[in-house]
Formats: sequence, C-alpha cells, structure tokens
Amino acid sequence: MDKFVVSARKYRPQNFSTVVGQAHITTTLKNAIKNNQLAHAFLFCGPRGVGKTTCARILAKTINCENQTKDGEACNVCNSCVSFDAGTSLNIHELDAASNNSVDDIRSLAEQVRFAPQAGKYKVYIVDEVHMLSASAFNAFLKTLEEPPPYAIFILATTEKHKILPTILSRCQIFDFKRITNGDTVEHLQEICDKEGIKADKAALHVIAQKSEGCMRDSLSILDKIVSFTNGAVTYTNTLEHLNI
Repeated sequence: MDKFVVSARKYRPQNFSTVVGQAHITTTLKNAIKNNQLAHAFLFCGPRGVGKTTCARILAKTINCENQTKDGEACNVCNSCVSFDAGTSLNIHELDAASNNSVDDIRSLAEQVRFAPQAGKYKVYIVDEVHMLSASAFNAFLKTLEEPPPYAIFILATTEKHKILPTILSRCQIFDFKRITNGDTVEHLQEICDKEGIKADKAALHVIAQKSEGCMRDSLSILDKIVSFTNGAVTYTNTLEHLNI
C-alpha cells in the first residue's frame, strides 16, 4: 500500500503560476527576478495557510534555477531545481524560529551566512514564525539583516507582524498575503477532486471554502477528512453532517 500524503503537501505549488489567490505577490516577485531587482530581505506576513512558506520556497528555487523561463519561473528540470524538490539542496536553510529563538541560534545562523554557496548563485535563509524570536535574538539578527553578503537572501515569514521590531521591518521588503477568496478555494478544490477522481458537489465545496475562512491548508484538510468519511463521494448533505453545521 502506498503511503498516504495529505493533499496540502501533495498539491503544494511548485512554481509561482500555481500559487492560488496571491497574484499581487507572485507577479511582483517574478518581475523582480526578471529585472534583477531582488531585495536582500523579505518579510512575508498574513494569516496561516495562505502560501507564505510555499512562496518563500518557490522564490528560493527560482533564483537558483540554471535556466529560468522568460517570465521569471523556475524550469523544474535543471540540477538545482531537482535537488530543491528532493530536499537535498544546500542553498536553502529553513529555520523555525518557534523552536530556535535564542541568541545562540541566530549567531550560528550569522556564522553560516559568511560562507559562499558551493553551487548556485544564492543562499536563501527562510525564517518561519519570526515573531517568536526573543528581543535579544532580534537585536543579534539586525546587523546580518542590514548588511548581508551579496549571495545571501533572507525571507522571514510571520502571522503576527505587529510583534516584530520596527528596526527589522524597516530593513525588509514587506509583502502582505491576503486570505484566499471562496471562489478561488472552490476552484482549487475542484481541480484536486478531478485529479483524484473524487465526485464532489459544487455546493459542498462552497461549504468547505466558507468553513476554512480563507485558509487553503484548512480547506484541503477538511476535504481529506470528508473524503475518508464518505468513501470518496462529497455531497452537500454529508459535508454538513460531517462539519456539524
């Protein structure tokens, strides 16, 4: 029996054009890559499950791609892209600030930044849940964030922008992710149902979209649950029954 992968991970977008509902951000990033106008620090903020970490990973993959497409997308076939997708690339470092929030963690990050990448143009550091860093860790991070070497790019992601020091905010290019509209969510769920061969009523998908309140990850989790509950046929009635509405 094949190992089950939840839809949120199985259908995680692999390039900018497949990101749902954040066109204002993906267009800006693609143009920045195309025109060679990349900032050295980005802050992605917005509610949970709307694509912040996904966009950060796509950006990291695209800027290291060996033959980008004309519109600033990754090719997904060169060595760099393949190693990114397989999770073996040495040019991307993900730090979860929720569990690594001390000064020492940031110092060891700053130590790593000093070494140039072995292959590829950029080393990308993605710091998730950055609002969890302690005040002293934020201060230790300031200098690195202000004057990083030319090959280092920082992408900070957070759900709580108001908890971040103004000195950090002023050093980043800020991107505000918005909640995904019900229409976009329904469309995306429908695509996944078609790929998976699931029979789903439009009305049922609308209920799921409303219940998830603009969070794509939640809507995919709910869909997975209902598919298990109903054995692959998602109808309006059994969706209401399952969600206790």
